[in-house]
Amino acid sequence: MNKFRKLLLSAIFAAFFAQSAYSLEVYREKATASFYGADFHGKRTSNNEKFDMYAYTCANKELPFDTILKVTNLANGKSVQVRVNDRGPFVVGRTVDLSTQAAIDLGMTKAGLATVKLEIVKRGPDTKLSRDTAASAKKIMANIEAKSASTATSKTSSSSSTSSGKTASSSVDAPVPAGKIWDIQVASFGSKSNATEFAKKLSKEGFKPIVFQTTKAGVIRVVVSKVPSSSLNATRQKLRSLGHTDFIVRERKK
Repeated sequence: MNKFRKLLLSAIFAAFFAQSAYSLEVYREKATASFYGADFHGKRTSNNEKFDMYAYTCANKELPFDTILKVTNLANGKSVQVRVNDRGPFVVGRTVDLSTQAAIDLGMTKAGLATVKLEIVKRGPDTKLSRDTAASAKKIMANIEAKSASTATSKTSSSSSTSSGKTASSSVDAPVPAGKIWDIQVASFGSKSNATEFAKKLSKEGFKPIVFQTTKAGVIRVVVSKVPSSSLNATRQKLRSLGHTDFIVRERKK
């Protein structure tokens, strides 16, 4: 009888867990994941926690805080569960920014990015803080996407990167007019503290002067400012060599 009861209980538990796994809400069948770590370790997240690169957390632009996501790396089948406690990533085409520990478990630290499946294990509460920060993230991304679309249109319509006074980074730099001054936007953030930390990193790498430019949508641009034409190509190459590849160059208006 005891043996029968054990078998019955085992079957019940197996059915329960199978049903739980089956009923996970698919958030994205395919999405791009990135990760962040040391540069932000100990800094405030969007829900006012301190970011811990060794905890299982993530940034997402819209899901309520404390939502639990199951993240599966489609390249190797590895999975991990993370909790949403931050907003981002503020890069076109990316859906989730994972902690370093989660990225390690998924085997994606070398590549930096991974194509993942995202499933909601538990949805967090619909709080005012979640709604407000999600709305702010939406505005920031709308601005970034508009800038990205404008850059793409500019590149398609003209073979000369300097004809519009603006160019995105590329592996081959076109000649630039002599005697002009340029600003190089290296990154953009929704948080002043994150922008400040990134600016400190650029400064340590030898880039000066560094300024902040805040858009109407609240996006904080981190800019290497007042680069003369004679130094522009060298500065672009140095940025790329240090891993800063998504920069935008704008002619500085006098």
